[in-house]
Amino acid sequence: MLVTTKGRYAMRLMIRIAQQGPDGKVPLRKVAEEEDISLKYLEQVVRPLMAAGLVRSVRGKGGGYALAREASEIRAGDVLRAAEGSTVPVACNALEDDVIGCPRKGECTTVRFWAGLDQVIEEYVDSATLADFLEYAPEPGMAIEGAVWAERRCDGMLIPDAAQGDGIARRRKSRDARVPQTW
Repeated sequence: MLVTTKGRYAMRLMIRIAQQGPDGKVPLRKVAEEEDISLKYLEQVVRPLMAAGLVRSVRGKGGGYALAREASEIRAGDVLRAAEGSTVPVACNALEDDVIGCPRKGECTTVRFWAGLDQVIEEYVDSATLADFLEYAPEPGMAIEGAVWAERRCDGMLIPDAAQGDGIARRRKSRDARVPQTW
């Protein structure tokens, strides 16, 4: 699965909205400025998130966007599927739910491998909620006390130092994990 800019920005937007708290809301203009993302592009990114029921628009003075559900109920996979349309790792009709099937499915020697990879991706992106991200996300312009953060940055977000035994590292599966049963 290739996560495009749209998927990455959707994740950043959702985390930013979640940082406002359960009843909080944030204008897209503020997110655009603080995250250094084009406002016009964020307007495109937020549409599928609204259609998927992940965010809602709050009109009027002090309006903006708010989470439609609790941060602990919104998985990274929900956000990525809304923004990207799918998490399928390859263009294979046998893996798409909305396609009748692939005429080569019975003779294809790789379909089970791709299905296994798809399963691993789905499980991974569904293993983290917005609440998990909030646990490690610094407030804009603030440092987190008691946490060690690596010097590396990824798409504007600080990455927790895996050597410190943080929660993200604990949730990672072993690199020598077995191939899923579908293979």
